[in-house]
This record gives sequence, structure tokens and C-alpha cells, in this order.
Amino acid sequence: MANNDCRANIIAAAIPLFAAKGLNGVSVRELARAAGENLSMISYYFGGKEGLYAAVLTEQFAVLDKIEEIERTDIDTLQKFELYVRATVSRYRKSPYLLRFYTSELTNPTACFETITKPAIKKVVQTLLKAFTEGLSHEKFRDDLDPADTVLALAGMINFYFLLEPVTADVVDHSPDRDEVLIRHIMDIFTRGVLK
Repeated sequence: MANNDCRANIIAAAIPLFAAKGLNGVSVRELARAAGENLSMISYYFGGKEGLYAAVLTEQFAVLDKIEEIERTDIDTLQKFELYVRATVSRYRKSPYLLRFYTSELTNPTACFETITKPAIKKVVQTLLKAFTEGLSHEKFRDDLDPADTVLALAGMINFYFLLEPVTADVVDHSPDRDEVLIRHIMDIFTRGVLK
């Protein structure tokens, strides 16, 4: 097996295990067994379990780099927020374990929090704050809203929707077929609120 294949295979096997059990809930032996690789390969490629966990987090949070594309896009501020909502829905569809890593790192931070998790999330919040401030300067948004509270409310709304999916599956259709409806609802709530 090629070096890159072995490394990728170990990461792929580690993602669901770390997502389900956290860094401290998985043994190196369990990780190697799940990957079908020799135990020494984890040390060889990653320097140990912590290094493998850091590689998994780096891969998982890399999808947040798409926020830079949104920031560079020369479109209306509100369209940037819609692109963020779309990217977030797409992100959870493509990376079903990402939310587990988010919540795990936010509630029980590991040594990776300061170097991987926090910078990735901070970049998203800063980009949304910049877009909202830009919208304020063009009088697109109410000036009595606190920019930080507003963008955190939007991010919270979309992230919490997916976080609650296991609990709400019997009352809400979470299928990808509804993604366009979900995006419209989130944008409508964000721009117009819920009052008549």
C-alpha cells in the first residue's frame, strides 16, 4: 500500500471513532485495528494518537476554509450570508462527523483547541462580522443590532438545526431533499424575523 494510501486509510478509520468516543475514549490499538494497519503506522505517520487526532481535526475543519471564498466574492452582503448558509448545509451533508468534533472540542477542549479548532471557527465568525459590518455601512441592516450577536445568532441557528437532528428526526424531515426549503427558511428568519 502506498504511503499516502496508508495515511489516508488511518485517518478515514479514525474519524468515526474519534467522533463517537473522543480523543481519550479510543485506544491506539482500536484505531489500528479499525484501519487494518499495523499499530506502528500510527506512530510513524502521526507521532501517536494525539497527532492522529490533530490530523483528523485539521481535515474536518478544512471545510471551513471555504469561508474565504465567500469573503472574496464580489456580491451583495445578504448574498454572502446566503452562501454561508448554503455552505454550512453542504458541509454537514458531506462531513457528517464535523458537528461532533465541534461540540466535543467546544465542551471538552483538547490540546488541539487553540491551534486548530479555535482559529477555524474564529475565521468564520470574523468573516461574517466583516460582511455584516459592510452591510451596516451600506444601510442594508438595522443599525440597532449588535453585529456579533447577529452573526452568532445566524451561525447558531444553522448549526443547532443539525445538532438537534438525532433528537428531532421523528418530527422534522431532515432529508437533503429539503435543503433548499431549509435555506429559504433560515434566510427568511434571518432577514425578516418571525413577526407578521
